[in-house]
Amino acid sequence: MRFILYLFTFLFSIRGTAQETTPYPFVQYDLNHLYFSKDSSSFLNLYARLDSFSKNSIKELSIAHIGGSHVQGGTWSNSFLNELNNEFKPAGGGYFIFPYKLAKTNSPPYATSFSNGSWKKCRCVGKEFCLPLGMCGMSITSNDSSNYFGVALTARSLIKGFNSIKVYHNFNATFEFTISSRHNLKAVRFDKKDQGYTQFDLEMPVDSLSFDLVRKDTAQKDFILYGFGVESNLANGFYLAALGANGASSGSFLRCTYFAEQLKTIKPDLVIISLGVNDTQAKDFDKENYIEHYDSLILKIKEVAPDVAILLTTTTDNFIRRRTANKRTVKTKDAMFELMERHNVGVWDLYSVMGGFKSILKWQKAGLAGKDRVHFSPKGYIVLGKLMFDALNYSYHNNIKTNK
Repeated sequence: MRFILYLFTFLFSIRGTAQETTPYPFVQYDLNHLYFSKDSSSFLNLYARLDSFSKNSIKELSIAHIGGSHVQGGTWSNSFLNELNNEFKPAGGGYFIFPYKLAKTNSPPYATSFSNGSWKKCRCVGKEFCLPLGMCGMSITSNDSSNYFGVALTARSLIKGFNSIKVYHNFNATFEFTISSRHNLKAVRFDKKDQGYTQFDLEMPVDSLSFDLVRKDTAQKDFILYGFGVESNLANGFYLAALGANGASSGSFLRCTYFAEQLKTIKPDLVIISLGVNDTQAKDFDKENYIEHYDSLILKIKEVAPDVAILLTTTTDNFIRRRTANKRTVKTKDAMFELMERHNVGVWDLYSVMGGFKSILKWQKAGLAGKDRVHFSPKGYIVLGKLMFDALNYSYHNNIKTNK
């Protein structure tokens, strides 16, 4: 029964994707579908929830996308979300937003952060590694006697305002923060220490919000900020948590103190994992070590979200130092399919959809990839988001029809 279900999805995706996505001759549209093991029940559950969502029986569906710089940039994830919104036409939704700007690094296109204070960043990779870290693989810390900090949606946000915000932070009694008085805004506050955030429900939607932070004494150091969760929850919508940290590899998020704890708070329906480029860039890359990291990450996710659908994306084609085509990506592709059988997760074979070995050159020539032959251009990331949506959407529609 599972094989027939999968085959039907595959044939439909060949017919559908090329019609829905701007054609590029090097993209393998006939391969743009999802792969499953014999047990695809987690995705059948996701599709049932999507069907209920389309009928307004479910108010929110939550998606987490985990990765390195491909995800931190935000365009790939936001393009995928945009396609979901176009398909299901929700009136609400939300984002998890890390204050990348305060960490002095690149931000996603849909949000920004601001402060007049001094902040130190921690990151789950490289020389900037320090603890504690949240589910985004990063955190920022301030010891200012007073400052303000905040978050704002941009014109490219898919929600135009939010009426609820969660501030993920450490509960340090030395520091106190409140909504800035300049807003003249009424809000109901909930301090949820056991879940690691403070929630403010606002009397009216806003597109930006700032907080005044005051250090009351010097008994303890460090106000630590892990990010914001903003929601327009008066109507149904998708919630997107793009959890990206530049340079992250398969083991990076295993080093994050509150990864599982914070992921649990967003109640994910779908988790997409796109880690591997940085692994394959290393001379000492080891496939078994790579699989071991993924094993641990998948188990961590399932501990807090046992029914979640997990989608692994195969590593994008890339070059090492612009000069050498990276043959190690084939090993990570094989690893994804081993993990699929082991954990009953889905796989989207992006490597093959791109065109396989050295295909990044064709993407670069078409203006879809950067000069480094690793990253994509904004237009390229938009194409990735559309292709990923097409693969999921056709599987969803056909499985729903099959099971009616």
